[in-house]
Order: sequence, then structure tokens, then C-alpha cells
Amino acid sequence: MKKTIITVVGHDTVGIIAKVCTYLANNKINILDISQTIIDGYFNMMMIVDANQSAKSISELVTELDQIGDEIGVIIRCQHEDIFNKMHRI
Repeated sequence: MKKTIITVVGHDTVGIIAKVCTYLANNKINILDISQTIIDGYFNMMMIVDANQSAKSISELVTELDQIGDEIGVIIRCQHEDIFNKMHRI
């Protein structure tokens, strides 16, 4: 399974989850786990997704999610699970 970690951070506004999830659904990316919170007006979401069925490469996903983040005023980061784990290892 090609797991990918997606994080979304920024000022809370209507439609953030809808925009990100619509993109994922349109690209056949399944959400395996999701955590979302709003603290003092700041939106924070972390998702673990399965991108096995997507025809897009991880670099395409990174670029397109970055563009969506720019459109809606949040920062979206997308990393393959292996890279995420290596970066966050103690």
C-alpha cells in the first residue's frame, strides 16, 4: 500500500475539508485516517491516505495540493509515509 501523509494548516475558513477531500476523491485516493482540530481560529488537519489507485505520482500530488492550498489560503504538505517516518524519527 502506498500510504501518504497529508497535513493542512492555516486560518480556519469554510470549505477547507471539502476542497481537499474532493481533490482526493477525484484522484481515487482513499482516506484511511483523519484528525482535524481548530484552535484559536487556526485549522489543523492530518490525514493518512492510500494513493494506490491514483494514476498520479507523489510529485504530482504534492504540486497540485500545494496549488489548492494557495487557492484556499492554507499550507498543504504531502509526503510519502517512508519519508514522513524518517523525518520524524527520534
